[in-house]
Amino acid sequence: MNKPVRIDESWRKHLASEFEQPYFTGLREFVRGEYAAQTIYPPAAQIFRAFDECPFDSVKVVILGQDPYHGPGQANGLCFAVGAGVAPPPSLQNIFKEIEADLGHSVSRDPDLSRWARQGVLLLNATLTVRASQAGSHQNKGWEQFTDAAVHALSRARAGVVFMLWGSYARRKGAGIDRHKHLVLECAHPSPLSAHNGFFGCRHFSKANDYLVAQGEAPIEW
Repeated sequence: MNKPVRIDESWRKHLASEFEQPYFTGLREFVRGEYAAQTIYPPAAQIFRAFDECPFDSVKVVILGQDPYHGPGQANGLCFAVGAGVAPPPSLQNIFKEIEADLGHSVSRDPDLSRWARQGVLLLNATLTVRASQAGSHQNKGWEQFTDAAVHALSRARAGVVFMLWGSYARRKGAGIDRHKHLVLECAHPSPLSAHNGFFGCRHFSKANDYLVAQGEAPIEW
């Protein structure tokens, strides 16, 4: 019998049915085999870190990424983030640039981003694991179905959450979000290839905070 998935209890309540599905059984077997035979990122204890650091009822903002970084010491279980002391990748540098331009003041450039997670920012990749040096190597194995279920659970059971969808992949993943109950912000991806096509100047960070404050919630200290 499989051991229970180690994930924050608040999320377990909403995702328990996923763990019983055949696709998740296959996903677990695949991921377990990969960690046994290959170098896989993030470290196994951080696979569900986005959920563990941001309980279901605490989520204020959701940022959707695609794949974990696949270089040594980079992936830490939070999308766009890297381990403390690791150089921020270009997309994260562009995120910091936009925050500072949007808010008009400097902010912490600590690339770990757990400070955001603790304030209610769910930093969720669509795929939660990856082989070293092989971008996209764990796509289409079941992770996308699992993270879709997490997004749908938030859309259904919560209200007043801000969803930031950067780039076409995130927009497709967020297509089913209930826009009558939540604020959905869309723009280009912060990658250097596309940031100048609408990510810079999107002002998502001040828009998110204005929305939260209007609902009586504390703004995020970006």
